[in-house]
Amino acid sequence: MNPVNNLSRYIFLSLLVFHSIILLFLANDFSISYKEADIYFNNSSALLSFIVEISTTIFGQNNIALRLPFISLYILSSMLFYLLTEDYFKKEIDRLISIAIFMMLPGINSAALLVNESIIVVFLTLLYLYIYKVKKQECYLVLFVFIFIDNSFAILFLALFFRAMAKKDNILIIISLVFFGVSMGMYGFEIGGKPRGYFIDTFGVYSSIFSPLVFLYFFYSIYRRGIKDKEKDMLWYISVTALVLSFIFSLRQKVAIEDFAPFVVIAIPLMVKTLMHSIRVRLKEFRKGYYILFGSMIGVLIINFGALFFNKYLYIFLENPKKHFAYEHHIAKELSVKLKALDIYQLTSYDEELRLRLRFYGITDSNQYALYDSKRSNYEEKIEISYNNIILDTYYIVKIK
Repeated sequence: MNPVNNLSRYIFLSLLVFHSIILLFLANDFSISYKEADIYFNNSSALLSFIVEISTTIFGQNNIALRLPFISLYILSSMLFYLLTEDYFKKEIDRLISIAIFMMLPGINSAALLVNESIIVVFLTLLYLYIYKVKKQECYLVLFVFIFIDNSFAILFLALFFRAMAKKDNILIIISLVFFGVSMGMYGFEIGGKPRGYFIDTFGVYSSIFSPLVFLYFFYSIYRRGIKDKEKDMLWYISVTALVLSFIFSLRQKVAIEDFAPFVVIAIPLMVKTLMHSIRVRLKEFRKGYYILFGSMIGVLIINFGALFFNKYLYIFLENPKKHFAYEHHIAKELSVKLKALDIYQLTSYDEELRLRLRFYGITDSNQYALYDSKRSNYEEKIEISYNNIILDTYYIVKIK
């Protein structure tokens, strides 16, 4: 066996284990948000509710059990990503760079930590691409199953249609078009309304998913591949279809990026291939600018990942704690712990969102106590929630007579 491939595999597995441990630590640290609590208790998403209910039934009603399925799908997605790029690059170092960027993308880390469909779509799309790579042909049964999993797979069907048109594959043209029509008939995409200029907002959201510098070069890479390559691979068609559609829709309305982004991020190998080729075709004395670009991209990703890992320390630099990017995933768990320390397991609150979040941690509804976030003259207990000596919220407990 090639020793270079062996070393690459060990490096990849080490990165994956290290990153997964960090994600598990963060999963335990992140309180359930209102949106996640709504999914858990009110079944606002049948697929996600089913997944988290199974996990919490097996492992208990806690933060890690809530997020474990999505971290597991992230791990499997990373493995598939690594397998897919086996013959994609000439040098193994390029493959490692590609998977490292994929693993550090802010959007991928968010998808791995939060209760959402994005990581499911990423995993299933990569699985389909891997099956295609192994079998050297389309797997129509898998595509058919995708129809019933999520509305966003309509984008994949449309991408396959465009690719089939370019290859003049009549069977794929018909099947992809039928699957796209069925998906649109079942779910659809909302495209009505007056133009409201969300194009820049959509660009900004993509920048937050990739990090700004990475997305700018990614955008350039996709464009360059489209202009220069006579034959585009499936990654290009899927990514471009999702990207173009999201920008077209954003001219008229605010776009649900979670429907499009999973199909965009999988094209990271295209970007890395373009960058490494641009470096190597130049003489050493002309590579400096590209090395700076590459170093800056990796540096920004590392900083973003560091901000995620040390997210609670960021409150030190914020005047308004509610502007913290993870504020909606804080407080509830710590508040429930302090309430239980006061032997309070039941209360009511005018804040319905907080009440639903506390319910996940075993604090149920009751008229015995009332919870307020403003001072009351007859309060019995005062609870402060702080991180690193920075007080985020203060709550007052009033006993109802």
